[in-house]
Amino acid sequence: MRKRHQTKLVHEGQYVAEVDVELVDTGDGWSPYLSLEDAYKLDDVRDALRRGDVRSAARLARVFTLTPVAV
Repeated sequence: MRKRHQTKLVHEGQYVAEVDVELVDTGDGWSPYLSLEDAYKLDDVRDALRRGDVRSAARLARVFTLTPVAV
């Protein structure tokens, strides 16, 4: 079993959050997968951004605002 760190992006509305998670690679057909704790963390960040609660999301991730670029 091998663990590696990865950053997952969560996009909701005008916000994007970078969430650090740990992927577990066991070498079987279902690998790599997230721990239950990391899956809940992604859900918590997404729910906070949907509610517009940037402060709560920022406790678990790095949150950014998307700005449209005029061409």
